[in-house]
Amino acid sequence: MIYSLENKIPEIADTVFIAPNASVIGDVKIGTGSSVWFHCTIRGDVFPIQIGDNTNIQDNSVIHVTGGKHSVKIGNNVTIGHRCIVHGAELADYSFIGMGSIVMDAVKINPYGFVAAGALVPPGMEVPEYTLVAGIPAKVIRRIKPEEEEMIRRVAENYSLNGQQYRQSLVSVSR
Repeated sequence: MIYSLENKIPEIADTVFIAPNASVIGDVKIGTGSSVWFHCTIRGDVFPIQIGDNTNIQDNSVIHVTGGKHSVKIGNNVTIGHRCIVHGAELADYSFIGMGSIVMDAVKINPYGFVAAGALVPPGMEVPEYTLVAGIPAKVIRRIKPEEEEMIRRVAENYSLNGQQYRQSLVSVSR
């Protein structure tokens, strides 16, 4: 479902897949080839949310802002895994947010920043480029490996293709 709020209408590229039970609300922009999967909420009610091209926001994730303080800026080719929360943060191109992670206010994830599954990235943390962080709270673990860098690119590309397949052929079936 796509909702306007106080004359703020989401701007969504024609090639974006949005699952029928996902919600996109208010001041939200989503770029070409991106996908918003089942049961996601993207709520730009009190500050803007900007999502780039070929970015995937997987099932049960929530994207929200901090009114008057922190918008959300998500770059191109970003993966946000299943059941993540991104709140008032900036995710550069090719960021990877592992399943079940929480990314808090004023966080900046630089290109190829890799947040391990289940991590809590605390307010104000900056994740260096090409770096893996993990834990509660998240801490720098190491530089990502070449195969992890390739995986980040591959997942973003595959989800963009999957989104196009769903956009063209998903059909509701009554029983």
